[in-house]
Amino acid sequence: MTAAMRFAKSHEWIRPEADGTATVGISAYAVEALTDLVFMQLPKVGSRVEAGQSFGEIESVKAVSDLYAPVSGEVVAVNATLPERLETLGKDPYGEGWIVRIRPDDPAAVDTLLDRAAYDALVASTPH
Repeated sequence: MTAAMRFAKSHEWIRPEADGTATVGISAYAVEALTDLVFMQLPKVGSRVEAGQSFGEIESVKAVSDLYAPVSGEVVAVNATLPERLETLGKDPYGEGWIVRIRPDDPAAVDTLLDRAAYDALVASTPH
């Protein structure tokens, strides 16, 4: 994890990259809460995502959950092998478990999201 990584209240993380894109995934907390993942639906490269709107789904034996875009922008890459290797999310949610890369409409929008300390406080206050 890097200091530049930010978190949405819906448990997605985003990390700005040197090329102006941003990598998006779901937090270790979200992966642990979902348990036993069985299916993931990803957006298509070139599609638009809007901050706070669903861009895909992840399904566990317990529930189906939407994946929400932390910022608005264009999907420039998807982790196409992830749906066949969902265990990667549990092993490396902040590295190999990335979900999409987007080109944010407004790169500064990332800074409006929760930093690690604020996200950890949110998770700590969430009833289990």
